[in-house]
Amino acid sequence: MGFSNVSNFMPNKTYLLSRSFRNFAFVAAALNFTAQCIAGQISAQVNDATGQPLVDAVVYANIVSGVAPTRPKREVSVEQINKEFVPPVSVIQTGTMVNFPNRDKVRHHVYSFSPAKTFEIKLYSGVPGKPILFDMPGEIVLGCNIHDSMIAYMLVVDTPIFAKTDKRGIAVLDSLSAGEYEVHAWYPGTTPPATPARQKLKLSAVESTAITFAFNLKPQNPGVPKPSTGK
Repeated sequence: MGFSNVSNFMPNKTYLLSRSFRNFAFVAAALNFTAQCIAGQISAQVNDATGQPLVDAVVYANIVSGVAPTRPKREVSVEQINKEFVPPVSVIQTGTMVNFPNRDKVRHHVYSFSPAKTFEIKLYSGVPGKPILFDMPGEIVLGCNIHDSMIAYMLVVDTPIFAKTDKRGIAVLDSLSAGEYEVHAWYPGTTPPATPARQKLKLSAVESTAITFAFNLKPQNPGVPKPSTGK
C-alpha cells in the first residue's frame, strides 16, 4: 500500500474536535454526578418541651458562606378539601406563586391579614383565575371568611434550603455544598421564648450532621382576623 493513501486513514480536525467535546461532556457529567453524591446533609430532630416529635415544623438554613443549591421555583397549591386547608402547613421561598383550588362543593372566601401577605379571594368555587405571588418573608395565617374552623399556616423564607418534619419530627436538608450555615426552626403559632435559638454550623461536602431543636410550647390560639364587612 502506497503512502499516497495515508491521508484517507488519518482523522480530520472535525472528528478530533467532536471526539474531544464528547469526552469533555462525559467528564463534566461525571463530576457533576459525583458532586451530587457527596453533597452534605443536615438532619434536624424537632421536639416539644416533653421530648415528643413535632410534625409539620419547618427547618430552614441561611447560607453564611458557601454556594446555594439551584432549585427552580414552582407553583404551589394550598387546596380546600372537606372544609380544610391541605396542606395545613406550607413552606415556600420568596417569589413563589401559590394557587388556592377549591375542591369542595361549597364556596370559600380565603384571606390573610398577615403583614407578610395581605390578600382576599372572595367567594369562589374551583380554581381562582390567577395564583398569588408571595414576595415577602414571614409567617402567614390563612382563614376562610365563611368557615371559621378553617385555618392554615405558611412560612415564606429567603432561602431555597428548607424542609418540613415528618411523623418522627425529622426534617432533612440535603444537597448542600461545603460551607457555614445558620439553621432555624419554626412551628405555627409560636413566638420567643417558645422558639428555639438558631444554630450555626460548618459543613463539609461529604458530611452528614444531626442537630436537635426543642420548642417550649404553651397553649396558644393565634386566631385569624376577620375581613371587614365592607370588603
